[in-house]
Parts: sequence; C-alpha cells; structure tokens
Amino acid sequence: MNLSSIRVPARQRRSRKRVGRGMGSGHGKTSTRGHKGQMSRSGTRHKRGFEGGQMPLQRRLPKRGFHNMFQKRFAIINLKQIAELGEAAISPEMLVERGVVKDLRSGLKVLGEGDLTKPVSVSAHQFSQSARDKILKAGGKVEVLAG
Repeated sequence: MNLSSIRVPARQRRSRKRVGRGMGSGHGKTSTRGHKGQMSRSGTRHKRGFEGGQMPLQRRLPKRGFHNMFQKRFAIINLKQIAELGEAAISPEMLVERGVVKDLRSGLKVLGEGDLTKPVSVSAHQFSQSARDKILKAGGKVEVLAG
C-alpha cells in the first residue's frame, strides 16, 4: 500500500442536499422541514443543552459542594525552583519575566519543598511556615507583599 492507492471513503464523496428546487426533486415546497412546528420556521435555533422542553441534563443532576466566588488563587513556587534560579533577590515580577510563573493570579505563594544553600531575599504575597523557616535558616530575608 502507498499514498497513490488510497481512495476517499464513499460517504465523503456524497454531494450536499439541494433543497427548495422544485417538486420533482423530492425536496421542494417545504424543503425537508415538514409542516409547521418549531424548526420549520426561519431563524430558529436551540440553546446548548436544549432537550425539546424536557428538563435538561444540567438541571436534572444534583449540585455538589460549595463554590466560593471570593476565593483567592495563588501562583505557587517551591524553594527548589528558587535555588535553581541562582538569584540573590526573588520577586514576583522577576519570576513572570523569566517565565517561571505564567500568571500571578491573586499573588505569589512560596512553598517549602526543597532546600536553599545560599542566602536569598524573597518577596512574595504568602509563605508557608516551612518555606519561611528554611529561607531564614539559610541566612536569607522574607518580605511579605501586601495585596
């Protein structure tokens, strides 16, 4: 088998249905829309999930849990990522500029996975307790940003 022996599947060669071209075509007069009814008129469309008046699936299923509309989501970074950067001062703007963090969302949170060998000055919106302890133990500084 090679590319020249491949054939188009039979259904893909079927031409589109031409409606409203006279009674002899079999698709004249009502143009395959039937008589009266919702979809027979022009300009009709259904909303997504519409099931013909039956209660839609998204309304039949029970709601679960609680969704806090005021929830803050933070961009996170671990100490091992900070150590790999090899910088003396870390700020949220620098991390976005470097591409380490794509989107700051509500702010930056530093987590304590990994270890630091050099002193690093880190400014972020939140720190986990383990991250704060490890940065201070390495001789670095922790600066909590407002917001």
